[in-house]
Amino acid sequence: MRTRIVVAAVATTALAALYTRVLRTSILNWGATDRETSARLPGDELLEQADGVSTRAIDIEAPPGAVWPWLAQMGPSPRAGAYTYDWIENLLGLDMHSAGGILAEFQHPEVGETFSLGSNRMSMDRVESERVLAWRSDDGNWVWTFVLEPRDGGTRLISRNRFRLPSRVARIGMLPMEPGSLIMERKMLRGIKQRAERLSSGTPRPTA
Repeated sequence: MRTRIVVAAVATTALAALYTRVLRTSILNWGATDRETSARLPGDELLEQADGVSTRAIDIEAPPGAVWPWLAQMGPSPRAGAYTYDWIENLLGLDMHSAGGILAEFQHPEVGETFSLGSNRMSMDRVESERVLAWRSDDGNWVWTFVLEPRDGGTRLISRNRFRLPSRVARIGMLPMEPGSLIMERKMLRGIKQRAERLSSGTPRPTA
């Protein structure tokens, strides 16, 4: 029994080391260039001392004006969801329902607007139409920023999360959450890309 415990502990330690040294960087920085991951981006000033940072990005063949509406309206019902796996988010009680069209009532976000993401109350702390949208949790431990950069007639969409992890338990608990966050955020970025390119091309929304 003791031998099994030792073997399991060694295997767990080895896997943790493999993840930290080899896999973690690509998981946290999916789609982003080295320049983007190391750059100081708008919204970073909202949480200067971060214990964890992810920077993920995608190219969109549509101008910022076709991307912004999908960001502006994101959030739980009655907002437009997060364009990812709704069923997973709703297992967590987030009440997300990804919209396929533009919701006019949510197209003008303003600094100070709030909504809930589960136990996190998020406020819009930086809003620059077609350029920057940053959310910050009430406790100040999480900032999520979207940056839109015009690029060759299209848009480079960068998503950056910054976390303060105030306890050892929080830091350890974040590690298994990181791969899951990649699955959800990659789906989200691809969902925004699909919707923005469809909007830009004038293609009608597909019917169910």
